[in-house]
Amino acid sequence: MNILPHRDAMLLLDEAESRDGAAVGRYHVRGDEFFLQGHFPGHPVVPGVILCEILAQSACVLMQDVMEEGKLPVYTGLNNVKFRAPVKPGDTVEARCHIKKAKHPFYFAEGTIMVGEKLCVSAEFSFAVTEAAL
Repeated sequence: MNILPHRDAMLLLDEAESRDGAAVGRYHVRGDEFFLQGHFPGHPVVPGVILCEILAQSACVLMQDVMEEGKLPVYTGLNNVKFRAPVKPGDTVEARCHIKKAKHPFYFAEGTIMVGEKLCVSAEFSFAVTEAAL
């Protein structure tokens, strides 16, 4: 909460850290999240867009130095996104990502989401650090 501007119900990380130039974020899927309520009744699966958001929030750990008061990181693109395995209640996801290129205010990253040893998502993404709307 000290790094990310997100709050309930869109704060999707339980913990995050920077390790050897890479961001590592974790989230435990409890099963009562708003995004599971209708996706899918009786067979809940975390939506891909939520998994992509977990990647982006994890990357924010690497942005601490450029994030100032009144600034927000916003998605500008997603490329080569591949969903390889479903994420379900009871799973703990680990997002790992790193910045490939930066030309402030634009940042280009790539990352993965794993559950244990299972690769669930891989993606390239970009975002910009922008002025927060008043």
